[in-house]
Amino acid sequence: MNKLQGFYALKESDLPTVRWFPYEKGMKLDKGILWTVRSAVTKGSDLHLPRKVGVTADEAANFAEELIEKLDREDLVLCYPYFIARKSGVLDIRGNRIVIEAVKDDLWNLVTYNKRNVTVLFEEGDIRFDGDEKFLTQEELLELIDYCVNIKKKWSNLLLNGKSLLLEWSFGMDSDLEHNGIGEPYLLFYELRTV
Repeated sequence: MNKLQGFYALKESDLPTVRWFPYEKGMKLDKGILWTVRSAVTKGSDLHLPRKVGVTADEAANFAEELIEKLDREDLVLCYPYFIARKSGVLDIRGNRIVIEAVKDDLWNLVTYNKRNVTVLFEEGDIRFDGDEKFLTQEELLELIDYCVNIKKKWSNLLLNGKSLLLEWSFGMDSDLEHNGIGEPYLLFYELRTV
């Protein structure tokens, strides 16, 4: 499953996910919120694809229009309301092993800058922490674990074939036009792929 397939798989799942939709040429976006624009391709590498995060409706629409011109017809340009990440990470699910990596704020801190607050490893009934054991609250950790159980059931056919599922997640909050958080953080999944 590549990034493109993962977007659709998440949308069709019962996981809490970003409210994305395909951007279509000439589309008008709500000017009362900030937007994230991403892309996914059917062929070639789907890593480090162009994106804009936390931009105005006009900037998002202009960028999306540019992407539509550059990408192939089968590729996807998608938009979703911007959220402010408070804690982010990756779930790596394979067989009887689950790894949860977590970092403060945006996932970019983990995947680009190699920062990490904690790694939690569940394997054969054992749990181990590497890093700050208190970084994730008990409620956050239990919520992630509960979703891991559901994910393993939903995509068991992939796991039985020796694949590993990677999911990107954040505890995020809505944002106003000045990038200020609104409300309480909630869990969102926004990328799914197999390796």
